[in-house]
Amino acid sequence: MSKIIILGSGAAPGVPSLACGFGNCDPKNPKNYRSRSGTYIEINNTKFLIDTSPDLRLQLLNAKIKDVDAVFYTHEHADHLHGIDDLREINRINKRAIELYASPKTLDTIKNRFGYLIAEDTQNINPLYRAALHPNTFNYNESFYFKSVKVTPIKLFGHNVECAGYIFNDGEVVFIADFKEIEDNALLHIKRQPEVLIMPLTTPSGTCFHASLDKLLEYHQKISPKRMLINHMAVESDYNEVNSRCPLGVEPAFDGMEINWI
Repeated sequence: MSKIIILGSGAAPGVPSLACGFGNCDPKNPKNYRSRSGTYIEINNTKFLIDTSPDLRLQLLNAKIKDVDAVFYTHEHADHLHGIDDLREINRINKRAIELYASPKTLDTIKNRFGYLIAEDTQNINPLYRAALHPNTFNYNESFYFKSVKVTPIKLFGHNVECAGYIFNDGEVVFIADFKEIEDNALLHIKRQPEVLIMPLTTPSGTCFHASLDKLLEYHQKISPKRMLINHMAVESDYNEVNSRCPLGVEPAFDGMEINWI
């Protein structure tokens, strides 16, 4: 059994946000309460996170997650990175290092901001007292294996910082982070019908750094997954309104949402 848990379905300000409250979102719908974006994926008993949001501690508590083998980072923005210190609790529970994967540029930023968490040599580290995040880099479009899971990082375009997406097991799961365009050659790494495709929205009409709902649905037609989840939604994205515009097999995500497949 494999699964995905949407730990957080919101964009950087969360919903409600300090500046805009609920905005266009109906506060009576609990699915419009959103913490910052984060995802837990378990494939072949391998457990990993995509990004570490500032809300990570509560997200892990709510999902009852106490074990993580690796963290895959998409980019350096605070809403995707700055919960990294909460991984120290996973170190303390499991008494071992957590593998960290990022592009060379994103890893440089992580080391500059959170150097005290990085352990190049984990053999002589006691993770009860010091964080042990072991750094790894990758090249875009070059696959590698983490345990039994094949991982192919792809470069996304149009965001205001370098951003990565991930294709797991030739497309079993496809995770797309903040973007405006995906190169066609990147999609060639999807060699099977995805069980789950996850794509970010932010606002239905898009922004200068984020794709619109119409653009996401274009990629849904290209990739043709069994199921597509829309996350990273800001206060402009009411759950019911977005859902009403989605075709069969596409739906907005919400905090705590869980998907299982065999």
